Amino acid sequence: MSSQPKKSYTLEEYFELERNSEVKYEYWDGQIFAVSGASPEHNEISVNLITEIGLQLRVKVGSHKIFASTQRVKVPIWPPYRYPDLVALCGKPEYQEIGGVKALLNPSLIIEILSPSTEAFDRGDKFSYYKSIPTFCEYILVAQHRPHITQIIKQSDNKWLLSEVNELTESIYLTSIDCSLKLSDIYLGVEFPPANQNPVGGLID
Repeated sequence: MSSQPKKSYTLEEYFELERNSEVKYEYWDGQIFAVSGASPEHNEISVNLITEIGLQLRVKVGSHKIFASTQRVKVPIWPPYRYPDLVALCGKPEYQEIGGVKALLNPSLIIEILSPSTEAFDRGDKFSYYKSIPTFCEYILVAQHRPHITQIIKQSDNKWLLSEVNELTESIYLTSIDCSLKLSDIYLGVEFPPANQNPVGGLID
């Protein structure tokens, strides 16, 4: 028996859904995908990052902004826009109205909080799509199940330099927004699974 074909949505139908729904959706190639709810660990990390970065940006001269996951970001080769977990920039935010909503054009920093179901995509295809944003120059990937942060910084020759930190006693310097974060602050309140258990709950042989 043949399966029922998926409905293909136009951009106009997607925009109408976005404007009239409390749920966030992303659009790709005629399909729409609900942005699912996050785990408690994800939410703890997100709040910690917003708090720590926000406090540091508040005292800086000039315009500095950090946005939570409800902020739409235009991604030129992955239209019309995406919902990163966190984005930040130094300077005046620029927007384009797309489908009746505003999408940010000029993020410098994008942060994704990883989960077992999204990690491969966040590290691979999603990163390659984000590279099409002209102002994007720093990518931070934050693990949920253990202290581990991957930092990828755009160099002057347009190559990207990767480094990692994985100790709660360490810090990470965000070059794009001139902020320094302790891992102990990023993971404040987060309870990690036992060392012999994998992120999705199974035991490691």
